[in-house]
Amino acid sequence: MATMENVIVLVNRIQRACTVLGDHGGGDGAASLPTLWEALPSVAVVGGQSSGKSSVLESIVGRDFLPRGSGIVTRRPLVLQLHKTQDGAQEYAEFLHLPKRRFTDFSLVRKEIEDETDRLTGKTKQISPVPIHLSIYSPHVVNLTLIDLPGLTKVAIEGQPESIVQDIENMVRSYVDKPNCIILAISPANQDIATSDAIKLARDVDPTGERTFGVLTKLDLMDKGTNALDVLEGRAYRLQHPWVGIVNRSQADINRNVDMIIARRKEQEFFASSPDYAHLASRMGSEYLAKLLSQQLEAVIRARIPSITSLINKTIDELESEMDHLGRPIASDAGAQLYLILELCRAFDKIFKEHLDGGRPGGDRIYGVFDNQLPSALQKLPFDRHLSVQNVKRVVSQADGYQPHLIAPEQGYRRLIESALNYFRGPAEASVDASW
Repeated sequence: MATMENVIVLVNRIQRACTVLGDHGGGDGAASLPTLWEALPSVAVVGGQSSGKSSVLESIVGRDFLPRGSGIVTRRPLVLQLHKTQDGAQEYAEFLHLPKRRFTDFSLVRKEIEDETDRLTGKTKQISPVPIHLSIYSPHVVNLTLIDLPGLTKVAIEGQPESIVQDIENMVRSYVDKPNCIILAISPANQDIATSDAIKLARDVDPTGERTFGVLTKLDLMDKGTNALDVLEGRAYRLQHPWVGIVNRSQADINRNVDMIIARRKEQEFFASSPDYAHLASRMGSEYLAKLLSQQLEAVIRARIPSITSLINKTIDELESEMDHLGRPIASDAGAQLYLILELCRAFDKIFKEHLDGGRPGGDRIYGVFDNQLPSALQKLPFDRHLSVQNVKRVVSQADGYQPHLIAPEQGYRRLIESALNYFRGPAEASVDASW
């Protein structure tokens, strides 16, 4: 049986191959057949703007690498693939669109995400469903793949079309609608959970909560004397999986570039020393969340392996059948190409000779269709009834009324001709079919 690392890494490779071939999420759902991307399990990160979504991802990775700012910062899906390496190994990042370049400076990773986003969207506030693939190799992560999606918003800001609110929701839905998608719904603790954009969307697509993992951020920013135990213990909104609380870095920590490993330690100390949350400390924090998601992703992948294998085999069979129909591939060297042309000429000569020698196939059959079958069918058409004096009078009177005239109206003639031509359609189509 493959290990968790091997299973997740294998799915990561398939995901990258899908993207290169143009099969990726975020479409309009109009495809008539399921794609391989849709069959692959994934973890989609969903949250409203300013919900702490970026901080959660950076805490999981242990690096400060995501663009920050006001408004819609994430404007393309970011497929974030984490690969655990041996202790002491150097951390680095790679983009799928820059396969030969390793990034060890994670501030340059942030800049590359911004530049690659602008490459498709321009320096506007538009969004694009085409994902950016980023792989991070580090001893401080677990094997996990997360898809960071644009933050849900309620109002379009300056420079954005009014449709941006619905466009973002449609993009997010295109990912979380998949039955194989694990939803990581992020909500801030200092807002009423009933107003959470992430939970509202998750409830629409996953009403039983089987695929949803709730994450509560900004626990340290709640009003003094209040806590989030009703949510974390599942009383305010129950999911099939336990809620996880997260304490993100403060803005001051971000400004001072506080090391993420130190920030993780401070987060653990917050829960362990809190009188409200100490009894939940063992299942709180970004490190616990990462391990939980990795285990869940592995379980979903293992459960879906038969269906994924079946889809891949079916697709291979369909492509091989199409290749057989199209013929052998054309070789690149001149000698092999000349040989192929000569083979095709020989095949044509053989078939043409058979037609000349007689037999129903080919010219003889075509001649028989148009010399016998078509004339016989035309003779049976009811032209005598259609062009009878009574019918002609009726058509002419309908076209011109009962006003006196010297010459019958052209419109009447047109109607008679068009109606008569329609009679030819059936015999003509049958003759064409018989000639194949």
